[in-house]
Amino acid sequence: MPWALPLRWSPWGRLGVKTLVTAGVFATILWNLRLFLNPSKGSGEDSKHREPLVILVWEWPSKQVPNVSRDVCHELYSITGCQLTTERQLLHQADVVVFPHSRLQPGQSKLPKERLPGQNWVWVSLESPSNTRALAAWNQTFNWVMTYRQDSDIFIPYGKLVPNRSATVNIPVKTNLVSWVISNYHRTQKRAEVYKNLSRYLHVNIYGKANNKPLCKDCLLPTISKSKFYLAFENSIHRDYITEKLWRNSLLAGTVPVVLGPPRANYEQFVPADSFIHVNDFSSLEELATFLKTMNSSRYQQFFAWQKRFSVKLYSDWRERICAICTAYPHLPHGHLYPDLQSWFNS
Repeated sequence: MPWALPLRWSPWGRLGVKTLVTAGVFATILWNLRLFLNPSKGSGEDSKHREPLVILVWEWPSKQVPNVSRDVCHELYSITGCQLTTERQLLHQADVVVFPHSRLQPGQSKLPKERLPGQNWVWVSLESPSNTRALAAWNQTFNWVMTYRQDSDIFIPYGKLVPNRSATVNIPVKTNLVSWVISNYHRTQKRAEVYKNLSRYLHVNIYGKANNKPLCKDCLLPTISKSKFYLAFENSIHRDYITEKLWRNSLLAGTVPVVLGPPRANYEQFVPADSFIHVNDFSSLEELATFLKTMNSSRYQQFFAWQKRFSVKLYSDWRERICAICTAYPHLPHGHLYPDLQSWFNS
């Protein structure tokens, strides 16, 4: 038949269809592979996700504002894709806006007049609830909280122990028994009451503004290190409120902390049980004083066993704390507002 030969060799015959299908599948695979290997060619949403996260600090938490124009998160802390700024004109570009409570005033006058869709606001405080006022004014305002509390959206402790296998035990030479650095002394505070009663049974070397013996920045640790024990008394007692009095003035200085703060179990979430003495371990302050005065050298050295495994890391640079937002960002809840900030903080 005259039409049979053309049909057999037609590109639309059986062999031609199979070839076209195979070629189509192969082309699809190549296209998907190109998108996978070159994600910048993908959707605009994917491209935006890879841009640096812009963190606007509405007012810097400390009086001295550092230069954050460079890529400080990467340069100082190896945190990539994180841009800090204090320039308020970048509000409309900011993914996150940070508001330190110490810089907030009751009312809305100091807040931005609008919040961009998808923009998250962070409330920041390192003070305890006893020293934090006017929280009721900020209900339904902040998406995330950033505090020393472990249940914060962004947890910023005053310090922590980090593993250090090469660490050795280093106990400075001791010339006195107990010291305490105190700047703001108020008789109504629990720590004032405990000190007053404890001082009946032993001598405490007191430094700081409250005793007209201020210590310069470089004098602090060398002076404290000469004491066997340090009164790491918090100004108020709240869950997780464990400040530089433990981390810097005690552990880093090379003294044994005698702590007054949250219960012992709370401290043990941060440091080994045998690294500190809790006021509540004793039935009376006289018993505590006797324990401190009569401790032998062998027992004293046991309090430093933690140094064989750990070193103290202090958090004192606000740049490091704020850069931590970028690390936490992918895991934070979005679209949430704290309805009652005061109730949460006082819980």
